[in-house]
Amino acid sequence: MRTPVSVVSAVSAVLLLTLAACGSDDGPSRATDPATQSPLGPAAGPPTVVPAAPGPVRSVGLPTVMDTGDGPELCLGAVAESYPPQCSGPAVRGWDWADQAPNVERQGDIRWGSFAVAGTWDGTTFTVSDAIPGALYDPAPEPPVDLPDPSVELSQAELEALATELTTEPTDALPGVLAATPDQEGHVLVDVTYDDGTLQQYVDDAYGAGVVVVRGALVDA
Repeated sequence: MRTPVSVVSAVSAVLLLTLAACGSDDGPSRATDPATQSPLGPAAGPPTVVPAAPGPVRSVGLPTVMDTGDGPELCLGAVAESYPPQCSGPAVRGWDWADQAPNVERQGDIRWGSFAVAGTWDGTTFTVSDAIPGALYDPAPEPPVDLPDPSVELSQAELEALATELTTEPTDALPGVLAATPDQEGHVLVDVTYDDGTLQQYVDDAYGAGVVVVRGALVDA
């Protein structure tokens, strides 16, 4: 993992303090094998596939469903503000444009629209069970999210470097990553397609609990 040196130093310092505390007279010490234990967490590196959802999921907000002629895709990330818009995403099964005819824009063979969708996610494909057009969607407010206090204090430059690392292909990006943005409270907010908890667990182990906050564009319904 190509973590910047400054980020490595900050995380390692906290881990060294933790190991020192574990080896004090106040409690038992636990030996680790330096050949298998990385100072930044899991030696195996980040997960390599987007997790599948164990049950129904729904979209957060109103993603764009786009079809350029090869079948509908669910655009969960950025959408270029052109006409027609440009975006891409996982394939959508069970979608029928005829069912959404009044709520679809079209230019030539390209069709698109904004919808709140629900369905299932197998890690690569979204199967739709319900779709509400943006014009008819009256969302309930998303519950507020209390961000955890980061266990490692990083500078803004270090947070920006970490955000770049988590979105850099091919080896360091989290699977399904859509965007990563530092905030002013010491976090890197990472948007991904879906997380069943394994991505959050990885970044907690690798960078310190609460430093990276993973948010799914698809969440459990």
